[in-house]
Amino acid sequence: MKVITDVSPLDRAPDVYDRMCPSRGVLEHVTSRWGVLVLAALSERGYRFSELRRRVSGVSEKMLAQTLQTLERDGFVLREAHPVIPPRVDYSLTPLGEEAAALVSTLAHWSERRVPAVEQARARYDAKPR
Repeated sequence: MKVITDVSPLDRAPDVYDRMCPSRGVLEHVTSRWGVLVLAALSERGYRFSELRRRVSGVSEKMLAQTLQTLERDGFVLREAHPVIPPRVDYSLTPLGEEAAALVSTLAHWSERRVPAVEQARARYDAKPR
C-alpha cells in the first residue's frame, strides 16, 4: 500500500489563507494598484493602449503593458490587435474580468468617498503622544 504524504496545492480546495494557494497570485494581480485601476477603467468601456494610459494617470508605459499582459494571461482582459496601419490594439474585459472589475471598482469608489474619514483618522493618530 502506497501512502501519499505530499498533497499538491492543486489537489486541495482553494484557501486564500494557505501560503501555497494559487488564489493568492490571482488576488495579487487584481488588487495591485495598477490592476485595480485598469480593471475599473475597463469596466467603463474598452480602451486603446494610449487612451488607457491617459485614463490611468501616473502609470508608466512599461507598467501598463505588464499589468495588461498579466490580466490577459489570467483571463480578465481581452486584447484585440487589428491589422491596420498604424497598428491598433483594443483592450476590454472578458466575462471573468467584468466580475472582478465590479468588485474592485466598488472598493476603488468606496475609497474615493471615504478619503475625508481616513484623513480624520490619520490626523487623530498623528496627534497621539508617542
